[in-house]
Amino acid sequence: MVDIQRNKTRPVRIGTVTIGDSNPIAVQSMTATKTTDVDATVQLIQLMHDAGADVIRIAVDSRKDAAALAEIRKQTPANLSVDLQENYRLAEIVAPHVDKIRYNPGHLYHHETEKPWQEKVRFIAALAADHDCAIRVGVNCGSVDPAKKEKYDADDSITPMLESALEHCQFLDSLDFTRYCVSLKDSDPSKVVEVNRRFAANRPDVPLHLGVTEAGMPPDGVIKTRIAFEQLIGKGIGDTVRVSLTVPNARKGEEIAAGREIISDIYAGRVRSVVDFNTNSLNIISCPSCSRVENEAFVELAEQVKAMTEYAKEHAITIAVMGCRVNGPGETDDADLGLWCGPKVVNLKKGTEALGAFPYDEILPKLKSELDKLIGST
Repeated sequence: MVDIQRNKTRPVRIGTVTIGDSNPIAVQSMTATKTTDVDATVQLIQLMHDAGADVIRIAVDSRKDAAALAEIRKQTPANLSVDLQENYRLAEIVAPHVDKIRYNPGHLYHHETEKPWQEKVRFIAALAADHDCAIRVGVNCGSVDPAKKEKYDADDSITPMLESALEHCQFLDSLDFTRYCVSLKDSDPSKVVEVNRRFAANRPDVPLHLGVTEAGMPPDGVIKTRIAFEQLIGKGIGDTVRVSLTVPNARKGEEIAAGREIISDIYAGRVRSVVDFNTNSLNIISCPSCSRVENEAFVELAEQVKAMTEYAKEHAITIAVMGCRVNGPGETDDADLGLWCGPKVVNLKKGTEALGAFPYDEILPKLKSELDKLIGST
């Protein structure tokens, strides 16, 4: 076994699990069913719970979702985290039914835009304290605080994320709310490593939730995640993890199995001595299927994109396939070509430029045409 000196982060309890303070690294996952489909969601939670998930996250985007969550809570003993979207006020009706509240600082600007973010965080923190909930400050590369992004060059996506996380930590501390952890996620493993190292250097006391967002389909998604985790956990950074894979619901247990295996390998010394994800080749990133996905055909589409683009594997081009309107538009901006999926159409982008919306059965030829143009211009 490798003797890894963990960062001395403070303990944060999430239901029956405590992260930080040298506790075992917890492994998490997220439901991919519609939250309003109580039976399907409970079934998926049970699948992931049986697979060993320490915490399971559920997205809530409406009062109907919140009502369903109350019923889901009655039917499972799992530690539940709720993923608040733009409507931070939903925290009031979901906090009684969960063990952790996750909010994204960038999403606080989408609802009640006239109110300062501090007022919204104060509201969430008060509810968390009243209902025995932890908080995760979930900073994501595709939805960063706009004021932070404007301060830095467009090529610097890391510093805005870092500043946002540190600012929210400082504010929560000022409220005497310290039962929180932080995540800083990107689809590029090297950026995940850099931003988490920088955060840990600034706030070694705050537990970190590690993950590579939109890691994609196995095995590539597992490899990307492994690269980041080896370099962070191997240096004592990280208290809980999620492996975000694009897989059908019946295979969501693979996320937990992959997380456990990676952690075990790191502690056993089974790691890559030289980390190289072949960055000069085609890179397909796709988000994990979750309850925000509005058409389950998204998972199949991601697999079709991977198969169709095999001929371009020697070209340094990034294609992003995103499953929802919440994160899709922003998180495809940095890709050479991006797809974000709606209920009936798939939106095609070239960088930040929108190229149109096409039915699911028409999108692959459109994507191939744009891919061929990119290959021809290089």
